[in-house]
Order: sequence, then structure tokens, then C-alpha cells
Amino acid sequence: MVEVDGAVARIILNRPHQHNAVTTALAVGLRRAIADVGHRPDVRVIVLSGAGGHFCSGGDFDEVTALSARGADALRGLFDEFGAACAAIGDVPVPVIAAVAGDAMAGGFELLQASDIVLVSDSARISDNHIRFGMIPGGGGSQRLPRLVGTQRALGHMLSGDRIDGAQAVAWGLAYEMYADHEFADRTEQFASRIAGFDPVAAGRIKQLVRSGLTGSLAEGLAAETDAVVDHIIAGTGARGAQRFAGRGGRS
Repeated sequence: MVEVDGAVARIILNRPHQHNAVTTALAVGLRRAIADVGHRPDVRVIVLSGAGGHFCSGGDFDEVTALSARGADALRGLFDEFGAACAAIGDVPVPVIAAVAGDAMAGGFELLQASDIVLVSDSARISDNHIRFGMIPGGGGSQRLPRLVGTQRALGHMLSGDRIDGAQAVAWGLAYEMYADHEFADRTEQFASRIAGFDPVAAGRIKQLVRSGLTGSLAEGLAAETDAVVDHIIAGTGARGAQRFAGRGGRS
């Protein structure tokens, strides 16, 4: 489900009776929604959330079972589509904020990891709980989580199936801010609106530099940053920003 209000687009996982468990259809819809609104000129930020008080409980076991009965190719389609939805977050130029309340388990946790910025409620329940069901990650968790929190924490978490709350998610660097449940919706909206109020070209370039820099060496990333900032000031909206900054005597 997609809602656009000014510069903020909201993509809502809408299977509340199943805690927004991921099916192939949901993954396809999510990928298309991110690609569609993420390239709209009027949209400057996307907020990704779940209906019914939960973010996402992971894969839909009924569909996994049905697809397994049809063979490897059918089952692979589910994971390919979900992987493509997660990848779409990095492909669009606008920041994608995951607003995580309630459960973010397994695939839901992996979707959180793929997002640009994560905001969590204080009572959020977060876990890569695949091990509890004799399963292994299939939405990128074995690769993204160690890069986000380090090998020890990632393996300890994935092999224990422990749950963490919102405060731990922030402490681990998995989330940017935690808000109390009673103010979570309002604070998330305020944060998204503030991000949307900044220059979209600058925001897109910052996102691209950070994401591309993580795939190469530090030297390559620094060189790309220098190229980008020179181009941004000479040919982009950065020229106006530099002029405004100079007019304030260098004060930020």
C-alpha cells in the first residue's frame, strides 16, 4: 500500500493478520513500489512500515512450504524477488527510512538491514530467528549483518536467535533513533519531513557516495567523494549552498 503526502511517500506492508509475512506477491509489490515512488520528482523520502502494529515477521511459511513442493526453481523465485526488493532500496536516489514497530523478525530484520535509515519504537522486537526453526537467512542477513555490527555480534545473534529491543538496536548501530511507542508515529513523521526538507540532489549524492563507498576501498571512496563535491559545487545545487554559507561568514 502506497500513500504520498507532499514530499514523503509511505510504503506500508499490508498483511496485518500475518504480521506482514513476506510472500512472492508482497516482495514483487514492494520492489515495484520502491522503484515507482523512489524515482518520482515530487518524492524526497520514503518511509517503509508495516500495518497492524508490526513491521514484518519474515517469510510466509505456508508459501515457503507450497513453493518447496514445486521444486527449487519455484522456491528460488521467492528469495530472488525479496532480494530484489531489498536491492531496490539502494537503487533509488531518495533516502528510505524503515519505521520499525512491533516484530521485525527474520526477513523483516533483513529488510531493516537493507534500509538507509532505521527508526525503532522502544518496544520493537528484533531478531534473526532463522536458527530457531532450523533455517538459515535468505534475504541478505548473513552478508549485511556482519557488515553492520561486526562478525562476533552477527554470528552470536544469528546462532543464538536472541531477540533485541529498540535500545539495543540503536546501541548496535542497527537503528538511528528510538522513540517511545506513544510518540513513535509523530516522531517518525517529523524526522521524515525534516529529511524531505533538505536539497534532494545533495541527499541523493550523499546516499550514493555512502553506499558505493562500502563496496570499494577507502582510497576509491575518497576519490569519488572529491569528484562528486567538485561537480556538485560547480555544476549542481551546491553552488547556491556554498554562496549561502560564505554569506554567513563560514558559520554553520
